[in-house]
Amino acid sequence: MAKIKKLDQVEPAPSRSTEDLIEVYGAREHNLKNLDIRLPKNKLVVITGISGSGKSSLAFDTIYAEGQRRYMESFSAYARQFIGDMERPDVDKITGLSPVISIEQKTTNKNPRSTVGTITEVYDFLRLLYARIGLAYSYETGKKMTRFSEDEILEHIYKNKEKKKLIILAPLVRGRKGHYRELFEQVRKQGYLKVRIDGEIVDLKERLQVDRYKIHDIELVVDRVQVTPDAKSRISQSVQKALQIGKGLMFVLDHDTNKSTQYSKQLMCEDTGLSYEEPSPNTFSFNSPYGACPRCKGLGTIYQVDMNEVIPDYSKSIQDGGLVPLGEARDTFTYKQVQQLAKKYKFSLTKPISEIPREALNLLLFGDVNGSLNTEVALDEESTINVSAEYEGVVNMVRRYFNDTSSDHVRNWAEGFMKLSTCPTCDGARLKKESLFFRVDNKNISELGNMDLSHLATWFENIEERLDNKQNVIAKDILKEIRERVGFLLNVGLTYLTLNRPTRTLSGGESQRIRLATQIGSQLMGITYILDEPSIGLHQRDNMQLIEALKNLKEMGNTVIVVEHDKDIMLHADHLVDIGPGAGKHGGEVVAQGKPTDMLKMKTATAGYLSGKTGAPIPEERRKGNGKFLELKGVTGNNLKNVSVKFPLGTFMCVTGVSGSGKSTLINETLYPILSKHAYNSKKEPMPYKSIKGLENIDKVIEIDQSPIGRTPRSNPATYCGFFTDIRTLFAQVPEAKIRGYNAGRFSFNVKGGRCDVCEGAGVRVIEMNFLPDVMVHCEKCNGRRYNRETLEIRYKGKSISDVLDMTVDEAVEFFQPVPYIHRKVKTLQDVGLGYISLGQSAVTLSGGEAQRVKLSTELSKKDTGKTIYILDEPTTGLHFQDIQMLLKVLNKLVDRGNTVLVIEHNLDVIKMADYIIDLGPEGGEGGGQILCTGTPEVVSKCKESHTAKFLAQELRIK
Repeated sequence: MAKIKKLDQVEPAPSRSTEDLIEVYGAREHNLKNLDIRLPKNKLVVITGISGSGKSSLAFDTIYAEGQRRYMESFSAYARQFIGDMERPDVDKITGLSPVISIEQKTTNKNPRSTVGTITEVYDFLRLLYARIGLAYSYETGKKMTRFSEDEILEHIYKNKEKKKLIILAPLVRGRKGHYRELFEQVRKQGYLKVRIDGEIVDLKERLQVDRYKIHDIELVVDRVQVTPDAKSRISQSVQKALQIGKGLMFVLDHDTNKSTQYSKQLMCEDTGLSYEEPSPNTFSFNSPYGACPRCKGLGTIYQVDMNEVIPDYSKSIQDGGLVPLGEARDTFTYKQVQQLAKKYKFSLTKPISEIPREALNLLLFGDVNGSLNTEVALDEESTINVSAEYEGVVNMVRRYFNDTSSDHVRNWAEGFMKLSTCPTCDGARLKKESLFFRVDNKNISELGNMDLSHLATWFENIEERLDNKQNVIAKDILKEIRERVGFLLNVGLTYLTLNRPTRTLSGGESQRIRLATQIGSQLMGITYILDEPSIGLHQRDNMQLIEALKNLKEMGNTVIVVEHDKDIMLHADHLVDIGPGAGKHGGEVVAQGKPTDMLKMKTATAGYLSGKTGAPIPEERRKGNGKFLELKGVTGNNLKNVSVKFPLGTFMCVTGVSGSGKSTLINETLYPILSKHAYNSKKEPMPYKSIKGLENIDKVIEIDQSPIGRTPRSNPATYCGFFTDIRTLFAQVPEAKIRGYNAGRFSFNVKGGRCDVCEGAGVRVIEMNFLPDVMVHCEKCNGRRYNRETLEIRYKGKSISDVLDMTVDEAVEFFQPVPYIHRKVKTLQDVGLGYISLGQSAVTLSGGEAQRVKLSTELSKKDTGKTIYILDEPTTGLHFQDIQMLLKVLNKLVDRGNTVLVIEHNLDVIKMADYIIDLGPEGGEGGGQILCTGTPEVVSKCKESHTAKFLAQELRIK
């Protein structure tokens, strides 16, 4: 291991004045060892080091935290007591720090209403564009709609109805029930003499009223006039008055033919009389009631009853529980109703459901013999219930419980019979139908939202040529903003995304690059930007675009600090800092720093990997597998183009391809749900596919994703991995614990009894300081040990339960050597390189790489069957070159035991070690979705169409 250098021994940064440096003195946050460091300003600075060495502690928990704290300090004490304060990071002093903006991976919005378009503001400008220059079309006839001004109405009357006797009408009531006695009296007092009720003109007399239970159309007779040149002024005044009373709408009735013509100052279809309200940006917002589809409320999806869940087996009888929501025969009101129906319609409850006549079954399910929901009444705009029928039906009952209950338990029960499906009203477009019939160049706003960004940019290129002069004048500034923002997104490699893509489906890297593009667009200067591995999910081909984007930020006059493991970004940095030498308590120091070219000459672990001198040797022979396959055919989800692929079992497989080529769709959204349904009867629906063979060769599937292991300080590796329960059981078996009557619950810090009453098992107490930051101090009663004195008196091999939680994984492996069932689980944490963390370390202090490896170790500690398939999505996230080698050893052990490991990956260190590669592409989005090549890395590296192949060939040293 390289000898650790003190700050004065480390390669110094170029000589600069202190104004050009960010200087950190005495940083001790987490595992940082009183670290002093100087970073150049207005440069691209990359901080690297093995996972857990202290990179994030320096960049985010020290530099960023201090920048945020200073910003909060600028508020008055009065304001701070409402908005709270940030805790001061454990550092002596930081100088030269400009305002700080953090662009992290953890900021992805999980709200289903949040999309790429909304968070980048591109969709907001599209809404404005459609509100100002969109052309309206009738959703009934498809014809272009028009609006009339008062002058145009007058001109139209004189052109088409000259010399005719006309009655000018103003609508008062359209399609509503009521007696309207007060309305008639009101207009009579204003001097009007006649009204037209349901097509018949009647005199306005006292106490006039209509049938309150019928639907009526009522118009006021404003004027009766013949169209002559002399009457122009009178007709003009009458038209103006009719439009005022009718709120922009009026009718002209031909006295002789009794035919009426509708005129509207709003958008109107001349053929049908259909009119739209004047469009505004909210008309095109699925987050506004003015634009959202009334059925799905702008979500694009609704819950519908899944008949396969209601009747999973038609061979079972109703009495035996064949109608699942009804349950088995029992003494309930609903079941008695079913028994009465069975008598009335002469069907048996003891015979298979398949033998029940169709009409009777429809009645059972829908409360209607036709199998329709016509007997339903609206509960609100998105849900309906049946209240009029004597028996509402099982399907309606489930829907009513789902929509109308206040009990989470009942709602969860009902949800078990529902499935999320595309809204049939808007077909997933999220908007009401009027909004979807506004078009720009024959495209509605949803169609633009579904284009991938590269196609969207092309569509906007020469849009001016396809617009008229008036539209071009109005749209000039809007188009400029849209093009700039889309351009920034393309520059960070997000060509394959669409504006309608929900942000909850984005990876951490994609989310971060979107925020990066937004910041470039904001054109700020003098900012310190701190980014956390922006290269995650990015193919090597797109790395240069990301690097250029980072350099653009720098050239605007900003300091860019990046925590990163990517080789390309490290080599393009102006200043590279290596934190280490180890992880946890073995790290927290500056191992080396300087220009990347100077760093390559140093004898550090990072330098060895950068220069290619160290790294795992390429296997001499690739595994052939066990001769069995999974064969998936006809996959068409998202952008996949009828893909068929074979997965050789008993191998280490990598699925590769540029970002957006369809890797996640194929594996996470199609293959995994199929396997999960086969192994565990999971309800998650896979993307569309034709067939799959070889499921009999798999009996267990494990997916290890990138979600955190816990969000509360109480969560820790011991509780997450599950062996803390075994440890508590072990302590409960100690003789003294048995004498005292302590069970395993006594040793839990989450329940009353054995934990400290003052801190409630947290080990710390939070002292509220009003407008100063809250202070966390060790609990004075238990001194941070979580438990009360009586519990701590129970010792196993001289150690209390608190001592065990404070042990590092390495120490615990040795301590629990004689207890195999605990030792095996703790050992897996050590095997994935987490020997330095403590068993009770708070989950919120674990880095991204550490959290993911805790999840991996949890799965590894479970007994495999040799027929298990492990699916991992970019497991190298947050891992240094050295950590990746450790991860590969663990994954190879799994394969050597007969299991299958399937990894979605961009990292060439992993790809080159695979037995079998499935490469998708050639591009992202619409340009991808095809299998380019499959086989060993050596075979794939010769594929001319593949972008992965070019980089893989360099890694394998193939010319």
